[in-house]
Amino acid sequence: MQRRKIAIALAFAGSLPTPLPLTWLHKFYLGQYLWGVVYLILMPTGVPAVACCIEGIWYLSQSDQGFESRFPKVRFPKAETLLADDRQVEPPLTSSSDSSKLGNIQAQRTQQVAIAIRELDQLRQDGLITEYEFEQKRRKLLGKID
Repeated sequence: MQRRKIAIALAFAGSLPTPLPLTWLHKFYLGQYLWGVVYLILMPTGVPAVACCIEGIWYLSQSDQGFESRFPKVRFPKAETLLADDRQVEPPLTSSSDSSKLGNIQAQRTQQVAIAIRELDQLRQDGLITEYEFEQKRRKLLGKID
């Protein structure tokens, strides 16, 4: 709810004539960096200011859940995650209890991947991602099961 209010305020601030134009700010806040750059480039035309006003009204008309589903929080990975290798090295098995623990971990991982693929499929059906994006992400997820 707080994110939505901030986005609304930034969108309407971008529609106001100010010495330092803020038309791009709400796009960067919502994680839409490409659109933010487009707004920066088009700033001299005045089109982004009109778009900001329209988007502010649009954000006001959405429910909190609708806003959060349309604009999920952008989370940046930690530096260690970026530097670490995606593959996980699993310790050698020493006993049957270790074997069952490993089986449970693999089953949980498989279940998590299945849930993620179902969510991706729902996004594809809703038209939020393309068939190509769905297939790329599905293959990446399936690669994590191995």
